[in-house]
Amino acid sequence: MRKITAKDIAAAAEVSLATVDRVLNNRGGVSEKKERRVLEWARRLKIDRALNQRPSRTLRIAVLLQSPDNPFHAAVQRGFEAAAPKAFQYNLQFKVHHIDPTRPDATAKLIRRLTDNCDGMAIVSAQDDRVAAAMRLFAAAGKPIVTMATDMRQTDRSAYVGPDNGRAGRIAGDLMGRLLGKDGGDIVIISGMVSMLGHGEREAGFRAVMRERFLACRITEVLESRERAELAGDLVFSALKHNGRICGIYNASTGALPVVNAIRASEKQGKVVFITHELTADRRQLLRDGLIDVIIDQNPSYEVQVAVEVLAHHLGRKDDAPVSLITPIHIHTIENC
Repeated sequence: MRKITAKDIAAAAEVSLATVDRVLNNRGGVSEKKERRVLEWARRLKIDRALNQRPSRTLRIAVLLQSPDNPFHAAVQRGFEAAAPKAFQYNLQFKVHHIDPTRPDATAKLIRRLTDNCDGMAIVSAQDDRVAAAMRLFAAAGKPIVTMATDMRQTDRSAYVGPDNGRAGRIAGDLMGRLLGKDGGDIVIISGMVSMLGHGEREAGFRAVMRERFLACRITEVLESRERAELAGDLVFSALKHNGRICGIYNASTGALPVVNAIRASEKQGKVVFITHELTADRRQLLRDGLIDVIIDQNPSYEVQVAVEVLAHHLGRKDDAPVSLITPIHIHTIENC
């Protein structure tokens, strides 16, 4: 069998031999489009030195997250920082930008500014028409967008990477119903933001299971914490004060410790089943102390890993996309935390 040469790659990629030489020897000076085509054909033709070839041009990826004050977003940020070795292989550079979910106009303005100097985006955001419009402009420039943890509509995003939030809500509902038993009782749901599609999907899944199998359980209130941990605690304290029949709390968002403190202050510790999401360090300890009954975790570090691979694929830096973009969820109790 004839050995494949640089001439074969040049012919297949429809570029000059000099261009192939510059790409395979990482000399730079080649357009992104041509470099991508050369590497694609070199890998197809199985040129050994192209299999792990690092592209010469650095592509900049904007990562839009809430402040690290939110433990989940802090975990996602750490995930991107830890992904640096993988990103190095694809020559992707990540920069985190902190956004305020209650200021979508500022987020939209940031995205419009990033359109000119970034090559891709990963974002965790609530649904908003202004943000969606800015994302469509970003995508129209030929730049991939990955939504993470919670999907967004009408954004022209390239992919959603994260859990099936509806299924996660159903699991929470099933666990709540089983833990409360045949007598059931009143339940309060804490939603970070109604406009956060993932939170809405969790609530819908939770409600569906209650209707299907646990008719003695009654959802009395849905409290919107606006993604503010202390507000979640205040809302729960008020709810417990005004309704002594509450025996279940499902928190789909941030604020686990303030909720625990509200339960303690209401003298309801041991009388209320508390289920929440995301196995952060502080929540792990609360679980070990018996102050949280169940945590449903989506493994943000793995979520980031998949998002990096998806972006690399859409930018032509990775041949194959991940097999599944829906990341697994894991159930944690005091026995396996």
